[in-house]
Amino acid sequence: MGQDGSVTWFSSPSDAAERLTATGYLADTATATTTFLAGALEKPLLLEGPAGVGKTELAKAVARSTGAELVRLQCYEGLDEARALYEWNYKKQLLRIQASQGQTWDETHDDIFTDEFLLTRPLLTAIRREQPTVLLIDEVDKTDVEVEGLLLEVLSDFQVTIPEMGTIAAVRRPYVVLTSNATRELSEAVKRRCLYLHLEYPDADRERDIVLSQVPDLEEGVATQLVTLVGRLRELELKKAPSIAESIDWARTLLALEIKDLDDAAVTATLGVVLKHVTDTERAVKELRLARA
Repeated sequence: MGQDGSVTWFSSPSDAAERLTATGYLADTATATTTFLAGALEKPLLLEGPAGVGKTELAKAVARSTGAELVRLQCYEGLDEARALYEWNYKKQLLRIQASQGQTWDETHDDIFTDEFLLTRPLLTAIRREQPTVLLIDEVDKTDVEVEGLLLEVLSDFQVTIPEMGTIAAVRRPYVVLTSNATRELSEAVKRRCLYLHLEYPDADRERDIVLSQVPDLEEGVATQLVTLVGRLRELELKKAPSIAESIDWARTLLALEIKDLDDAAVTATLGVVLKHVTDTERAVKELRLARA
């Protein structure tokens, strides 16, 4: 911990790589370096890249490797301040007003805008926590542009302003990770406040290592066949390319079925583990010249 009370998340890029690996996340050099810097510089980390490359998993791995609590804000279209920051418990406030016979309005007003009536949401929860916290703002590109304005105060000053209560600054700055599938361009204001890392699918060797680290009983030869085939599937411009998590699911499937050779029959029988659209399956069967199930 630093002299100002801040947390030392990782001591170096190699420390980040080793501790992430210990949790099952195999980071390349760029990922380990940027993960270290986000903690050392206390800057939010913006991860961008296609779905399924391990962006959310990196935030979880940082939490696991540092013993921090993960607080997650799952973004979606229509997300608003009440779901992201805080809202007042109006029913409880109304009951308090009804019970405040004899009080002046100023006295009642002071009563109902206190912690007792405040419902905290992920951003405020992360700011107020005294223990080490990883704040994951997941799929930020799915929100409306206006929501990004809510994030700016958190991303730049690690604080939240509640008009009735004033500014609440972080006691202990959280480690902030934003993920984006790049479905829309984020504002320059958000990007300016963050370190940036673009993640792509790992190469075959690293994905094989990832698969084997998660499914150690799988034979190495089968793992090699699997990641080679996943790589070919990702080149087919499918509606949804297989994610790393689905590669791992496929490996577990092969292990459960005691498949020692990923031949055409085995691929056809288990393709549903990694492809989730009928059009993708039809394209794969045609392009890979597989026999139909």
